[in-house]
Amino acid sequence: MNINFEAFVEWDNSPFILFNNSGKIIYLNNAAEILFGYVSKQELYDIALSYAPQNFGYRTTSLTLTYDSFLFYAITVGYENENEISIRLYNTPRIKPTRKLETDKFITTDINILLEANIALFKTKNSNPLKLLTDQDLPAFKMDQNNFSKLLRKTLNAFRASDSIDISLKLLIGQHVIIENKKEPIVQLAIKANGRYSDTDGEIELVAAQSQIKSLLKERSITLEIPLIQ
Repeated sequence: MNINFEAFVEWDNSPFILFNNSGKIIYLNNAAEILFGYVSKQELYDIALSYAPQNFGYRTTSLTLTYDSFLFYAITVGYENENEISIRLYNTPRIKPTRKLETDKFITTDINILLEANIALFKTKNSNPLKLLTDQDLPAFKMDQNNFSKLLRKTLNAFRASDSIDISLKLLIGQHVIIENKKEPIVQLAIKANGRYSDTDGEIELVAAQSQIKSLLKERSITLEIPLIQ
């Protein structure tokens, strides 16, 4: 019986790439296409070669790979001949909310207005140079306004002594999160600077998790992936 498994690979949100022995891509799924907006083909091919098993078959390795907002905790590399090699990257699971999301109590909100209000509040106590780039076409969506404002205040406060703060807000094309068994798009809020305080990182992660917001905290940036709940 002939079974076409390509559709199943395409539906998977774990990036999958099949290379030939010169590093040319033979096949990749949709998740991998999105990932290639943030990492080069050569880098992933080199990783595949570095973690390939010594003999035909496959090998799964636990490691941390980060590309912008993409965070992976393991890869599987496999090959059945000398001409082709594949790599699959496993997404780090989102932190489960510490409480059930009561989306029926959420308020439909223009995130741009809420963001600008919290930035204005931040500016009353901080004179840091700040640049803001947002997508004004983002639709209003449901959120816990109090929790999100609390998260914004704590996140911005981490940059209280930073120079040249850059803030961007955009829709992540082709990405989604499951909320109450429904696919929801993702809005990304990214704040970057020359450095930041990390003393409240634990609090930021906790408050974000309460609204099922993925937080990615780095030395010079904080990225929040916010479910666009309709």
